[in-house]
Amino acid sequence: MNSEVKGIEMLNLKDFRTLRSEEEYKAALAEVRPYFENEPDEGSDAAAHFDALVLLIEQYEAKHYPIAAASPIEVIKSVMAANNYTRADLIAVIGSKARAADLLNGKREINLDQIRKLSREWNIPAGSLIGEISA
Repeated sequence: MNSEVKGIEMLNLKDFRTLRSEEEYKAALAEVRPYFENEPDEGSDAAAHFDALVLLIEQYEAKHYPIAAASPIEVIKSVMAANNYTRADLIAVIGSKARAADLLNGKREINLDQIRKLSREWNIPAGSLIGEISA
């Protein structure tokens, strides 16, 4: 049963909970799918239902299907593959054939200057090139 606060309709949070099983997750996926083909009007009950389903699905996936962050080298290699960049292109940005080779082979970690250059030249978010910070 919905309640009202100063004329604003509130959600009944007693019936709202996270997805608890794979079956509920699959049911939520099936229920949200039609919204992608026929997006509900903003502010409608259908839009609120869509938003709630997406939040529940995202929370379940974050808990049960976490995606590990890519290492800086994986990011660089992915950007190179996606843009058909060669080692020569990397060398042109990094400035040294030996450093580029060591970087791609995992013999050397990326440094701040290289992060800045790659971020600027290849439009890679700097945060994706930082990786794990070791103490």
